[in-house]
Amino acid sequence: MAMERARFCRSWFFTSCVLFLFALAVGNETRASQNKNNCTYAITIETTCADGAETSDHVAVRFGDTGSTDIVVRRLDAKRFRTLDPLQPADPLDDVPRKPFRACAVDEFRVAGECVESPVCYLYLKLAGSDDWRPRFAKVQVLEGPHLSSEYFYFRRYLPRRVWHGSDSCEKEVTPFGIKSKRKVFATKRFVV
Repeated sequence: MAMERARFCRSWFFTSCVLFLFALAVGNETRASQNKNNCTYAITIETTCADGAETSDHVAVRFGDTGSTDIVVRRLDAKRFRTLDPLQPADPLDDVPRKPFRACAVDEFRVAGECVESPVCYLYLKLAGSDDWRPRFAKVQVLEGPHLSSEYFYFRRYLPRRVWHGSDSCEKEVTPFGIKSKRKVFATKRFVV
């Protein structure tokens, strides 16, 4: 009787170990596949040269594809940006802090998020604060897949405050009653920081 109990305990322990290792291996594969689904995006925004066009307020961006991929960046900040100037070297050698969204400046931000499955076809900007800001254009480049990058989204006007403002060039259907586009319903989701 004691021998049977010892065999049962050993077989139970062995089965438990095998199941634990299997669960651990499946978890690692899931984590690896989740890491494969992250892409790096370069968001380029140019501010116009109009008087008072710059801002020091928080700017958020939302973009995505025709599918259900919706990437939201709550705040484009100075930690992940560089100013693009054709007259200066690409990477400045000094450590002078630079401020984004100055008049006549082109700024590039690098963010990571869920990968899009088709080309980026909509982009919205949101300004939070009391400044006026007048962007000229915005563009999203997918660094892992240039064929998924967006076209230019043109603004050329002062943005309204605290609302999403932008354009959507996703697939539209022409009907006898006009142009019908898919309605985007943005669900509450976690933000990319």
